[in-house]
Amino acid sequence: MSGEESLLTPANHDRDVLGMRHVYPVVSRRAGGVSIGVNLNPNNACNWRCVYCQVPNLTRGVAPEVDMPLLERELDAMLEALVRGDFMVRRVPEGCRVIRDVAISGNGEPTTCRQFDDVVEAIERALDRFSLLDRVDIVLITNGSCVHRPEVERGLRRMARHRGQVWLKVDAATREAAKRINGVAVDPERQMRQARRAAALCPTWIQTCMFRMDGRPPPEEDIQAWLEFLARLKAEAPGFRGVLLYGLARPSMQPEAGRLSPLGESEMHALAARAEALGIPARVSA
Repeated sequence: MSGEESLLTPANHDRDVLGMRHVYPVVSRRAGGVSIGVNLNPNNACNWRCVYCQVPNLTRGVAPEVDMPLLERELDAMLEALVRGDFMVRRVPEGCRVIRDVAISGNGEPTTCRQFDDVVEAIERALDRFSLLDRVDIVLITNGSCVHRPEVERGLRRMARHRGQVWLKVDAATREAAKRINGVAVDPERQMRQARRAAALCPTWIQTCMFRMDGRPPPEEDIQAWLEFLARLKAEAPGFRGVLLYGLARPSMQPEAGRLSPLGESEMHALAARAEALGIPARVSA
């Protein structure tokens, strides 16, 4: 390992590590190994603005058009480095040197990409070329706002055939809390419809970021609304798998950064226990 290189860690998600536009490797605390990220928003544009977002210079907007041949070349180069090269030994900590998933994520909301189904197909082709199709997961990390679009529905159906999962963000289940946390006054009923739609197409986990704001933990009324949302989704969506609870592993790049601080590990596990008491599997990444 050269003096200029450093090990990837859960706190070091350098998306320029190989100088690619769309593809980057991370050591994922939730996946428990290497996650190959596919960034469909290199323009740092998102239709939400979450206060804990770690993207610098975040702007309101949508994903740009993807150069599909470039994306395929980058996927091949990344897989070549990880599978056949020495990248794992040089840059990945011992004990994490396994590819867990390909995660469609990045610097904004990926489902605003109008080529979403083409992207999923390109990922499947690349995994197949390296004999990894159906051996690693394909994960979509999304706020759920565009899962109703035809190209997203087609992509989710494809994912479901090849170890696909949706991680759908629900940080708040009231308009007021969503406005405070996500920068959008989301209608909880619309959130429910989108979550049900996603779960009908592909196995779906709800992912929730919990933290202190101005030194205070989430208000009890917000937690109750969130638990009621989860319980209702469990009753109405057989494809709902559980909840992924995570905290502030890296600093926010938004103006509210100074107002945010992490919950303690015991607080996170207490929230998970409340979900589990409703029969909902819960995983914690503090």
